[in-house]
Amino acid sequence: MTPTLVRRHRPSSTSPDPRARDWAEIQERMLVPLYEAVYERLEVGPGTRLLSLGCGSGLALLMAAARGAAVSGVDQDGRRLELARERLIPKDTGGDGTRLGHGGPECVLEPGAPAFNLITAFDPLYCAGGSARGMAEALSRAAACAEHGAPVVLAGWGPQERCAASGALRVAARLADPMCAPARWRPSGRDDLEDLARRAGLVPDGSGRVSCPYGYADMGSAVRGLLSTGAFDAAMRATDEEQVTKELVEALHPYLRRDGTVWMPNVFRYLIARV
Repeated sequence: MTPTLVRRHRPSSTSPDPRARDWAEIQERMLVPLYEAVYERLEVGPGTRLLSLGCGSGLALLMAAARGAAVSGVDQDGRRLELARERLIPKDTGGDGTRLGHGGPECVLEPGAPAFNLITAFDPLYCAGGSARGMAEALSRAAACAEHGAPVVLAGWGPQERCAASGALRVAARLADPMCAPARWRPSGRDDLEDLARRAGLVPDGSGRVSCPYGYADMGSAVRGLLSTGAFDAAMRATDEEQVTKELVEALHPYLRRDGTVWMPNVFRYLIARV
């Protein structure tokens, strides 16, 4: 089936900016082992009707579609969605299939369409960003669009001592003004994902850990990739990009290898909950 776009609540942005492009070309692929592990465990394939919350520029959706799944995604970042359209919805196609929306899950609902039978929220910042209450409400709205018993997958950081990127992300949290520009990143608690699932009315039903190293060709790529995550936006509003970049480079220096590459081992955790 050839994918097309449901054009609802389309954002005003029509051309992705460099930071969104950096996300798509440098950073998003770092979570590929997480996507693969979840899809393999849940046997994603033909018959899967997937809704991705915080779908970004669409790499996880593309991987699910390659397995035969029918995919839909929503995101608050219109610039990343433009890139997802480029990947998933070629301009010369005109059938129905993939649906992308700017906002909540209601953006991609089609009257009479089958309910989703898998929901994912892979982006750790999507799960951590904003208030716990707001995220729980978004998950609850998404669950209302799913079959009873459907899995909902949440992802987050593993233990700090096993996440080399936590040092760089602490820079973002430290430089952000907690009163005017609160940071989107904070250390993960052991039961954060379970607590979030229960707030959303979901029932935890298993979890796993996946190694997702951050590997970059050089220091410049590492800085561009990490800045593209959105974790440093509040810090840049509170200070400036030059200051943030300077301190980020210092935090990354221990992971700079002799060949000029940057390698940061990380462990991510995912939770499977049920609607």
